[in-house]
Amino acid sequence: MNSFLQFPFHYPFPSDFAASIMNSSSLSKFEADEPLTPAGRLFLRPEINQIIHCVVGLQNSIDIDSVKSQIADSVMIQHPRFSSLLVRDRNGVEYWRRTSIEIDRHVIVVAERVSDEGVDDEKAVNQYLADLAISPSMDADKPLWEIHLLLAHNCAVFRIHHALGDGISLMSMFLTCCRRADDPNALPTIVSNSKAVRRNMRQRSWADEIPKMLLEFLFAVWFSFWFVAEFILRALWVSDRKTPISGGDGVELWPRKVATAKFAVEDMKAVKKAVPNATINDILFSVIGAGLSRYLEHRQPKGLKEGLQLTGVAMVNLREQPGLQDLTNMMKGNRGSRWGNKLGVLLLPVNCHKKMLDPLQYVKKTKKLLDRKKRTLEAHFSYGIGKLVMSCLGPKVACILNYRIVCNTSFTISNVIGPREEITIGGNPVTYIRATSTSLSHALTMHMMSYAGRAEMQILVAKDIIPDPEFLAECFENALLEMKTSAEVFNTK
Repeated sequence: MNSFLQFPFHYPFPSDFAASIMNSSSLSKFEADEPLTPAGRLFLRPEINQIIHCVVGLQNSIDIDSVKSQIADSVMIQHPRFSSLLVRDRNGVEYWRRTSIEIDRHVIVVAERVSDEGVDDEKAVNQYLADLAISPSMDADKPLWEIHLLLAHNCAVFRIHHALGDGISLMSMFLTCCRRADDPNALPTIVSNSKAVRRNMRQRSWADEIPKMLLEFLFAVWFSFWFVAEFILRALWVSDRKTPISGGDGVELWPRKVATAKFAVEDMKAVKKAVPNATINDILFSVIGAGLSRYLEHRQPKGLKEGLQLTGVAMVNLREQPGLQDLTNMMKGNRGSRWGNKLGVLLLPVNCHKKMLDPLQYVKKTKKLLDRKKRTLEAHFSYGIGKLVMSCLGPKVACILNYRIVCNTSFTISNVIGPREEITIGGNPVTYIRATSTSLSHALTMHMMSYAGRAEMQILVAKDIIPDPEFLAECFENALLEMKTSAEVFNTK
């Protein structure tokens, strides 16, 4: 019987990656307790306590014994983050301490359906994720990861504490464990634009570029000053106006619901083509703004203020290479591509409108705003100031500042690029990959993941504040379709 079989780790890893884990000098270094990074310590604070939930759908049934066997023989088990306990010294400082793995404690088997009969698999799994979002943290007497096998729904939920690494680190490792469906011997393609960027730089004339570079520098200084000032004020007292989607202090404890918004990457590319120099992220944030406008007008038809500005918290990868990383380089600790949490924060304002602008105009306005953000050092500042506060004032103060930023804004958004082609795990075709997390004090958290031409966004909401996330998902989907229609008209002119 074909199954989840041989699990992600059945395939042999590239020899240079295995060597980076297994060589004696590397191993001996990990035998000593290793201090957590500042970001890792922050994610462990009870007020934040972020655990990543990644659900992988499978075409064929799951063989439990095969899963456990392959985990036991896997390279993942030798990874220092996945084979270490979280310990604290007498001063409360956290360290990683290598330990042995008891597979049965990490593999959680759920044989029965997780919902009533008649509920489809997607809704059932989303409800399971919603329950996990407010569930207690994992036991500290084992490494901070679990794999939940939902046998009746043919999927696996990877539950991994954010202190082990960010989405880029974890997805890069996951893809190293997979193979392309059309070529069982080939690794999935890691998408990166770094080579194209370098090629474009080589094609430019430095004589022509020096004035532009000087102007860009002045813009960067100016916009950085204002955006960094806003960042500081958000941590102190400035907050968004209250709306039907606002969260706040303590909302992270409220019951959750999850819905899935589904997009075609080709639709996003069609819109991108109609707006010069636009990126997929420009399209994504345009969809968020247009979708929220539609939803708020539905919830508050007479109370929605024209041009209302909401602020989102966006997680940004700060590694030199954009997108997914080569795992060998990450494990070697190369400067531009390290394992861990290399994340900055951007505050992204979204303007809501009662009467929808021309969809392409919405994209152009969003692109203009994001272009300004890209010129600033805001994300790097947030990362640097976080490390500084953590080092000088400790994790409690750093947590308070981060918590206030979340309470004073309206939503969280993240976007991770997945494999472009269909993939398999141990020969079992993967039907979808979706990601979400434990709850924050936001009432609305969105995580986008692309896979094989599809992009799916998990919408995690506090259900007493946003009772209809399925309708919100439709608002986002319809917003993209309207943009696509407008783009098709534009492209045919």
